[in-house]
Amino acid sequence: MIFGRVPVDEAEGAILAHSRSLPDRRLKKGARLAAEDLAALRSAGVTEIVAARLDPGDLAEDAAAAAIGEALRAACIRVAEAATGRCNLYAETAGLFLPDRGVVDALNAIDPGITLATLDEYEPVEAGRMVATVKIIPLAVAGAAVEAALALLREAPAFRLAPWRPRRVALIQTELPGVKPSVLDKTRRATEARLAPSGSHIVSEQRCRHDTEALGALLAEPGDADLTLVFGASAVIDRGDVIPAAIEAAGGTVEHLGMPVDPGNLLLLGRLGGQPVLGAPGCARSPKENGFDWVLQRILADVPVTAADIRRMGVGGLLMEIASRPQPREADTAAAEPVVDIIVLAAGRSSRMGGPNKLLATFGGVPLIRRSVETALAARNAGMVRVVVGHMHEAIEAALAGLPVEIVANPDFEAGLSTSLKAGFAASTAADGVLVMLADQPLLGAADLDRLIAAFTGEGKGAIVAATDRGRRRNPVILSTGFADAIAGLAGDVGAAPVIASHPEALTEIEIGAAAGTDVDTPAALAAAGGTFTPAFAK
Repeated sequence: MIFGRVPVDEAEGAILAHSRSLPDRRLKKGARLAAEDLAALRSAGVTEIVAARLDPGDLAEDAAAAAIGEALRAACIRVAEAATGRCNLYAETAGLFLPDRGVVDALNAIDPGITLATLDEYEPVEAGRMVATVKIIPLAVAGAAVEAALALLREAPAFRLAPWRPRRVALIQTELPGVKPSVLDKTRRATEARLAPSGSHIVSEQRCRHDTEALGALLAEPGDADLTLVFGASAVIDRGDVIPAAIEAAGGTVEHLGMPVDPGNLLLLGRLGGQPVLGAPGCARSPKENGFDWVLQRILADVPVTAADIRRMGVGGLLMEIASRPQPREADTAAAEPVVDIIVLAAGRSSRMGGPNKLLATFGGVPLIRRSVETALAARNAGMVRVVVGHMHEAIEAALAGLPVEIVANPDFEAGLSTSLKAGFAASTAADGVLVMLADQPLLGAADLDRLIAAFTGEGKGAIVAATDRGRRRNPVILSTGFADAIAGLAGDVGAAPVIASHPEALTEIEIGAAAGTDVDTPAALAAAGGTFTPAFAK
């Protein structure tokens, strides 16, 4: 290919290097110039352009990209039409993306003008996601280079997609004194969420005391599951520990214990009755990515995973930076994942509403206070939900009839917001953190609350998590119960702002948009949000 400045009179058939706007048309980059294009250039006073002229055997960028893209076609992967020297490839089904690094590197070494970029190894993908792109850098490349790429791909595919294979999963959790049922319930929810993308589901859940005999008896029971997940009340740190010993007692084998991925170090891979058994690390009780996901996803995609595979996971295995880590092993217990309770502040007088209590306004026939509390209860990763009441508490409590919440009375509500915050905090001593939720934010959804909870660490950075609306700090906010003394020292009509201002190093902000910035303090705001007062709840 010859690239450079070309007189317009000699440019017929050349490929335009840069787009040009003319009075009657626009010539796009990469266009093969025809006689009428040249005439339009002359009419516009253009005498010279930058263009490429092909040598014999050269392929234009789109033709080259299309040829290589077609050679990359694989089962469950769609090839899009090439344009501007690029050809994209997309997953046609959900699964695990498996590139061959050696082949990709070899293809990229053929010619600097030919590039192939893919997702990372073992990346889970949904249907429709782009998994790879071919980009031809110059306007044309030598046909011989393209043929070399095609020959390479005929010998070995650059990648494949392993579709998910839905599994029937048995979930077993062991218990020790002091392990809260809410922790076990949360574990099941987090596990269901992990399994959902693959179409897998839990067919049985059993709980037993944390000892070898009890667990071994459950593992030995025949069932219709083809994958067993075991969450222990205490971490597995030795092959003689409860979970590995129970697997062997039931007739199974322990293939590997431990992995060079953090979080996820204390994973166990075993086999029982020809089916895999995973002993989950404590971090797998959280929805955050950890080493457990890496092994589980391979099993769900029918991709073999061996002890040697696990040992090779160290590079890239540091999944998160932890500002403050507890002592070794201290966090690897069933209660290690921070527990976040929610307090809904509903004791105020609605003074800016001019009479009616805003929390008794209805949205779609549902009182605002009930709507807000139902949102809190729907948060998958929350613990206990408490409602702080004061002004018109009887009507507020009546609107909440039947909901599984704890009512916290605040007889000092007239002294300001701080009194409700302190009352809610004082009732939440068993939690690691408290999500403080105002009851008059109708746009909040359970998913917003779960995003905030997922960012909470309980200590270090993330001990305070605040929602933002277009970068401005709003509500809700989560505070570690380590700030209980600071909360107890608040006075007047203030919320948690002084505590947040005193601890900027602990703050993590999560953008959730208008849901964080919309409240209904005034009649105009209430009407704009879609709320109305019915006669039954007017005052």
